[in-house]
Amino acid sequence: MLNHCNSRVIQELKPRRILLQLHVLWSKAEQSETMVQEICRDIKKLDFAKKHITTTITALHRLTMLGHNETTPTLRTRRSLWRIPVHVVSLDGSTLEASLSGVEPLMQKIHSEIRRVDAGILTAVRQQSNSGTKAKEDLAAATCAVEELMYKIREIKSKAEQSETMVQEICRDIKKLDFAKKHITTTITALHRLTMLVSAVEQLQVMASKRQYKEAAAQLEAVNQLCSHFEAYKDIPKITELREKFKNIRQILKSHVFPDFSSLGTGKETEESNLLQQLADACLVVDALEPSVREELVKNFCSRELTSYRQIFEGAELAKLDKTERRYAWIKRRLRTNEEIWKIFPPSWHVPYLLCIQFCKLTRTQIVEILDNLKEKPDVGTLLLALQRTLEFEEELADKFGAGTRSKEAGNDFEDTGETNNQAISDIRKKYEKKLAAHQGSEQRKRWTKRFIGTRSWGFQLIKLAAENYLSALMWQFNFRGIISSCFELHMAVYVELEEKTLMENLEKLVQEETWDIEEGTQTNILSSSMQVFLIIRRSLKRCSALTKNQTLLNLFKVFQRVLKAYATKLFTRLPKGGTGIVAAATGMDGQIKTSDRDERLICYIINTAEYCHKTAGELAENVSKIIDPQLVDAVDMSEVQDEFSAVITKALVTLVHGLETKFDAEMAAMTRIPWATLESVGDQSA
Repeated sequence: MLNHCNSRVIQELKPRRILLQLHVLWSKAEQSETMVQEICRDIKKLDFAKKHITTTITALHRLTMLGHNETTPTLRTRRSLWRIPVHVVSLDGSTLEASLSGVEPLMQKIHSEIRRVDAGILTAVRQQSNSGTKAKEDLAAATCAVEELMYKIREIKSKAEQSETMVQEICRDIKKLDFAKKHITTTITALHRLTMLVSAVEQLQVMASKRQYKEAAAQLEAVNQLCSHFEAYKDIPKITELREKFKNIRQILKSHVFPDFSSLGTGKETEESNLLQQLADACLVVDALEPSVREELVKNFCSRELTSYRQIFEGAELAKLDKTERRYAWIKRRLRTNEEIWKIFPPSWHVPYLLCIQFCKLTRTQIVEILDNLKEKPDVGTLLLALQRTLEFEEELADKFGAGTRSKEAGNDFEDTGETNNQAISDIRKKYEKKLAAHQGSEQRKRWTKRFIGTRSWGFQLIKLAAENYLSALMWQFNFRGIISSCFELHMAVYVELEEKTLMENLEKLVQEETWDIEEGTQTNILSSSMQVFLIIRRSLKRCSALTKNQTLLNLFKVFQRVLKAYATKLFTRLPKGGTGIVAAATGMDGQIKTSDRDERLICYIINTAEYCHKTAGELAENVSKIIDPQLVDAVDMSEVQDEFSAVITKALVTLVHGLETKFDAEMAAMTRIPWATLESVGDQSA
């Protein structure tokens, strides 16, 4: 193993060394390239210097020839001399001779410099040749090193693939062992649970036969939890047999529990001291069974409790409207006397609450039958008293069980809610059973199982909690207000008729007692009868809103409209009639209106009163809109009544103008006889 590690380290170090050598070679190559560039630059400079020196020597040589030849040069000679650089030639002969004297030393110096430059060039060329050869050798060595490096890399990659294959084979063997261990553990756990299930079912069978409800309840929860682990194995014959046996035991427990509860309320609980404790333990058994068993038990209990009520109040003696109060006294007494006994039921069952719902449904049905079977209209006093007692009873139930505010359609809502309680709970149970089946074997099922482990079968627990939550929600959703009283709505016409009759009689009385005058010092300047009319209307509205806020209130509002229209007619008839003159002719009124000062005051009072009634009628409509059922708000309208009072105001103003015109008829007639055309000037004279 150590040798393998050393070789692996060496193999890892070789590529690094080769890469380092390549880096050094690359640096040397760059240095050589730079040196070659510098040498070429120097050679180019020396070449330019050599060219200039050669040109200078040629020029000096030509000057020498010119100095030794004193004769006039030929045309060719002159042309050659003119090629001498300007900076060499001088017009002064003395300067030329002086320059020629130093030519030889200068030429020797230049030749010496040329030889030195040639030697430097030769040396540089030799060095460049040597550097190029060495660079080629280094490049070849680097190429070989790179090829060796690639070979090593391929070799390392091949060995890595071999190692990966070996690791996969090892992991495959480990995974097989892990699966085997997991299956063995699952099998052992399943066998252990199966043993526990067989033992628990046998113990439960013994407890059921002996009616040991308390022990059976705990055992039921344990069996339910164990059965939930075998949902995936329900097709196995042994599991199927155990499930069928468990189902039969639950049926046996149910057949024992239901007869035991039938003795509750018969007086046996006072004779047998342990009966209540036994029934309390039986409630634990029912809780451990399906929620449908509890629903059926509570329903049977409520029906049995109301059997005597049905028999008593369906008889000819008490099946009357004036006996309605005794119905509510019966259920109150029943709740009060059995309060201690009914504590055997768990609070989550809401037995008193469900009993009151069944009582209200039955009472409503019986009252509807009584009202429908009346051969003549019911007595208003009896009807209102029964309705008042019903409203008080509903309010007590709402306070006791925490119901919400009055619903929009209480009469229909209670029937739907009351009749679908059991159906809704059954639907919830089916819904969660489907969820249970859908999540079997999934990760979510495992999480849910862990959540409910140690309490009871998680599937049944989930269903049970859903049903209990629904029943608890009904405590707030179900509304006792209006559950019975709404059935009186169709028979309240006699009450509305009585209110209309009373209001009309009071109106006639107020109009007869009206003095049609106002005492001195009064600030209102309106007739007292108008205020009294609205006062009795408000009292009537208060009485009706305490009884109902539905169609009956709308019908009463229509009565208010008729009463106010009648009052507007009374005001209209008090105005003076007839009329002549200019205004009368324009308005089409016939006759002559003669008004005294008292009549004029009365007309003004009627105008003020009509304006007051117009304004107050609108306020009355707003108040009714706030009280009445929201579905009937659109029908609340006082515009027609306000139009009636507006017509009274218009007629009163016209009458007042007619009266004033009648007073000036004589003066107006005299003015028509004056010859206005003969008057030369207009004059005036104050009295």
